[in-house]
Amino acid sequence: MTNSNDIAALLLRLTLAALFLAHAWLKIFVFTPAGTSGFFESLGLPGIVAYLTIFAEVIGAIALIIGLQTRWVSLALTPILIGSIVFVHGANGWLFSAPNGGWEFPAFWAVALIVQALLGAGAYRMDITNGKLQYVGGVA
Repeated sequence: MTNSNDIAALLLRLTLAALFLAHAWLKIFVFTPAGTSGFFESLGLPGIVAYLTIFAEVIGAIALIIGLQTRWVSLALTPILIGSIVFVHGANGWLFSAPNGGWEFPAFWAVALIVQALLGAGAYRMDITNGKLQYVGGVA
C-alpha cells in the first residue's frame, strides 16, 4: 500500500529530475555543449567537465524518473550543485535574484538531493534485485 511518505518521495524525485532535465536542455540547446564547455573553461575548469556535467544531468534525471538507485543517484548529483556554488554562484551573494544568480537556489537544490537520498525513491520505482530490474510500488 502506498502512503503519503511514498508519494512525497515520488514528487520530490520527479521534481528533481525535471530540474536536471531543464538544466541539461539549456546546456545542450541554448548554450550548446561547446558554449557550455567554453564557459566551464572560463571558470578555470577543464572543458570536458561540461560534457560530463551534461551527461550526469541527463542520465541522473532519467534514473530519478524511473526511481533507479535513487539514493546513490541523488548523492552523485549533489556535487554538481556544490560545484555551481563554488565556481559560479557563491561570489554573487545569497539571493538568486542577484546579478548572475546567488547561491540560495543551488544550495536548496543540493539539500533537496540529500533529503531524497535519505528518503529513498518512494512509490513507483524500479529496483535491481538479484541482478534483475523490476518494478516496485511500495516503500524504498
